[in-house]
Amino acid sequence: MQFKVKSALTVLAAAALLVACGKKEEAAAPAAAPAAAPAAPAAAVVKIGHVGPTSGAIAHLGKDNENGARMAIEELNAAGVTLGGQKVTLELLAEDDAADPKQGTAVAQKLADAKVAGVIGHLNSGTTIPASKIYSDAGIPQISPSATNPKYTRQGFKTTFRVVADDTQLGGTLGKYAVGTLKGKAIAVIDDRTAYGQGVAEEFAKAVVAAGGKVVATEFTTDKATDFNSILTTIKGKKPDVVFFGGMDAVAGPMLKQMKSLGIKAKFMGGDGICSTELVKLGGDAIADDQVYCAEAGGVEGEGKAGMEEFKAKFKAKFGADVQVYAPYVYDSVKIMVAAMVKADSADPAKYLPMLAATDYKGVTGPVVFDEKGDIKNGALTLKTVRGGKLETLAVIR
Repeated sequence: MQFKVKSALTVLAAAALLVACGKKEEAAAPAAAPAAAPAAPAAAVVKIGHVGPTSGAIAHLGKDNENGARMAIEELNAAGVTLGGQKVTLELLAEDDAADPKQGTAVAQKLADAKVAGVIGHLNSGTTIPASKIYSDAGIPQISPSATNPKYTRQGFKTTFRVVADDTQLGGTLGKYAVGTLKGKAIAVIDDRTAYGQGVAEEFAKAVVAAGGKVVATEFTTDKATDFNSILTTIKGKKPDVVFFGGMDAVAGPMLKQMKSLGIKAKFMGGDGICSTELVKLGGDAIADDQVYCAEAGGVEGEGKAGMEEFKAKFKAKFGADVQVYAPYVYDSVKIMVAAMVKADSADPAKYLPMLAATDYKGVTGPVVFDEKGDIKNGALTLKTVRGGKLETLAVIR
């Protein structure tokens, strides 16, 4: 019994000692660290959409455009953009329409649902026109850097803008050039039945007739065709001086090769859709010097040339590729849109849209002022030919 009592006392003493030690350690514990300062609020994000065909036969043109947008966004973010007293971060939402009207409207709705502040694109008239209604219904400003069909800005929408000349100017100038400068009397016309190809071909044919020339053949193909022997054989029998193609470089390149194999030595003309560095690669040795003539629906002259050359050098250093056609126009379009936001001090389309309509901007592609339809005023055209395997500028016309 005595042993049990002693053992119990020993256990109680040990427990008391542990409790005392615990209290002593609690008292010595350091005070809680002060709460961390609240993090600075994240910069507001302003979403800008870009749409072009980054898959399919003309993916090289779509990627060229998209890279122009990325370059502008990165420069603007680096410089810093403030709206409503708050620094904002611009985010590019890039979509692929594959040059397909159905896919074009689908991605347009996707961007509208994402509540983008504005859209740069689309590349093709055939995708730009149907998409424009979706943007208009959503009140989202849209600037096309390359769609040339006149219908785009003639639908009565207040949200549509274009930074290049349209087909009336493009096809009309080429038609007059074919007759007046190239001395074409018998002229064949081919188009790919797209909104762009058909539109520019029709304007070209009108101008040919007005200038005193004669359209001796009118043929059609598609934007995905690869065999043109049937229509070219028909055209060969008409002995044309000039063959005009309303379509894109992916089709024009193989067409030029088949013209050579059939012995058709006519001059070959087209609009901005064929006026690319890719055409020279696709056509290869089928292109003789001064055989191909095209017009870019834009252009710079005089002092503006230095700025364009600087842009092209920066573009190549950044992306490892030459400018195809419209990257500079996309670049300017992004900066024009953001400049309107800054002037309105808001990315809300309803607030900056009036500032966009009143644009007076000098970019790498030259001065940009919009008319009441949203078309560029006094738009330039750059006539080019292929010499020594390279595109060379002949003249800039306004």
